[in-house]
Amino acid sequence: MSFIGQLQDELAEFKKEGVYKRLNYLDSPQDSRVNMEGRGEVVILSSNNYLGLCDVPEIVQAGKAALDTWGAGTASVRFICGTFTIHRQLEEALAKFVGCESSLSYVSCWNANEGLCPTVLSEPDLVISDQLNHASIIDSIRLAKTITKCQTAVYKHSDMADLEEKLKAAKNARRKLIFTDGIFSMEGDIAKLPDLVPLARKYDAVLAVDDSHATGVLGKKGRGTAEHYGLLGQVDVITSTLGKALGGAAGGFTAGPLALTDYLTQRSRPQLFSNALPPTVAASALAAVKYVEKHPELVTTLHDNARYFREQLLSLGFKPLAGETPIVPVILGETAKAIHMSELLLAEGVFVTGFGYPVVPQGHARIRCQLSAAHSRDDLDFTLRAFKKVGSKLGLI
Repeated sequence: MSFIGQLQDELAEFKKEGVYKRLNYLDSPQDSRVNMEGRGEVVILSSNNYLGLCDVPEIVQAGKAALDTWGAGTASVRFICGTFTIHRQLEEALAKFVGCESSLSYVSCWNANEGLCPTVLSEPDLVISDQLNHASIIDSIRLAKTITKCQTAVYKHSDMADLEEKLKAAKNARRKLIFTDGIFSMEGDIAKLPDLVPLARKYDAVLAVDDSHATGVLGKKGRGTAEHYGLLGQVDVITSTLGKALGGAAGGFTAGPLALTDYLTQRSRPQLFSNALPPTVAASALAAVKYVEKHPELVTTLHDNARYFREQLLSLGFKPLAGETPIVPVILGETAKAIHMSELLLAEGVFVTGFGYPVVPQGHARIRCQLSAAHSRDDLDFTLRAFKKVGSKLGLI
């Protein structure tokens, strides 16, 4: 059978099993309500637009102004002629915002993660990863293991005793790197930084935190997981995204000591071989950081919305995973069931995505609700009525 024929057969099987993902096209800016092609207006509960910054006029205008000042793109990698003054401004602001000495921007946080482990680890070194880390961290570690022959280990999710055992066993490793998500994107729970930081110090390990779902979300001023725990400046390496709470355009960054970002500039392959972040994106992201600094009340509104929505789901009879973040997962089990529920909710005017394998393990499919500071109480109540109707129809409540 031909290559194309094999792919077509597998795609047909996805559809038969009810796990085929259909793309929905939006025809308006990302907001609490959006216009969806063929559907009209829907409430969106699938977006990473946690602070509602995607269509804030001054953030949009910053991108437009950058288009006139620096053009559409860089047409080069950073070390050749792709470094613009807006990159320096953004990186200085990001480093200050997350409590680090320096930062380096990438075209995505995936690239930032991908560029970390293979660059700073080699054969005598060890990287230890949380069991539920994001795929970008996993792939970064796989690359490092393949390219540099470094040692790897996985500790049970947020299990500090298991992590300590791994650290004890690594006493002969030259360099030990602990890598964890700040907020775990599918569970909505938070890494135990008050335990991780002292463990890293005790065993002379470097602690790296991917704060993609926490930047702009956790802490009184949205400065991330470290601020949430009162540990700003005590995390060795922070990677994060510009594509979620910070305006949602694109891009990512690695923050830490100046020596680290300088070393990544010299040796990180995604930095050396990919065009620099477009100036329009850098400028809008910089405007988003400044906006969050001026409007910390957005973070309060976000958590008020998340708390209200979680409480109301529980009162309806649903059983969302416990947590204190704007990620509220409702576990359903089978992938087809989660996708079916998301389709029924969309028919009621609520866009929320069903996640199944391979995004989450087999048997742990879910509807993942993501709240935003942009949601009004009317938006949330409309959504809750849809959940009640669909949940009753499916026998979930």
